[in-house]
Amino acid sequence: MATKITNHKLSGSSKVWMREHLDDHYVQRAWKDGYRSRASYKLLEIQEKDKLIKPGMRVLDLGSAPGGWCQVAGKILGDRGCVVATDILPMDALPDVTFVQGDFREDSVLDEIMAALGDKPVDLVICDMAPNMSGNNSVDQPRAMYLCELALDMAERVLKPNGAFLVKVFQGEGYEEYRHMIRQHFPVLKARKPDASRARSREVYLVATGFKP
Repeated sequence: MATKITNHKLSGSSKVWMREHLDDHYVQRAWKDGYRSRASYKLLEIQEKDKLIKPGMRVLDLGSAPGGWCQVAGKILGDRGCVVATDILPMDALPDVTFVQGDFREDSVLDEIMAALGDKPVDLVICDMAPNMSGNNSVDQPRAMYLCELALDMAERVLKPNGAFLVKVFQGEGYEEYRHMIRQHFPVLKARKPDASRARSREVYLVATGFKP
């Protein structure tokens, strides 16, 4: 059941954000098309350009809640592939997606993820994770880069040779160093800024292919 949001419970900045969010073209489009978040259109645009998701693939979605990205991946793969999604937060079930709730840094959660994958390497790791933003860039940027590093470490552990990695990164301190880290194992690296990504956001999506263990 939807929760009613009343203006007297919101701060001024929250009211502005909520108004922009509800008026957002991609938010309205997601409601119409049945997607769980506007982020689905970011992956759809990247998919159109880079063709990362192909029938028969095994895909791991890190930080999946509420499910916008694995929803797209699941629809493309259907029963011809495998999508395993994981997040610390709960996520409602999706067709063609296996969800594992927990912190993938923990051995027990990692074991559950690998079991869901049939203990086989994956073709693609996708990650749209971001920390809860405080508004203080000196705090938010290191948190965001830490999540990116965790995602890269996970990708290096589970990807098969020539696999691919898609990750959201925020430009700022640590960004160039992170790109260098990716290039150590991926010979091809591209940066994408989908139309669905808000213009004022520092987020970009790095598409890394040709994984070499």
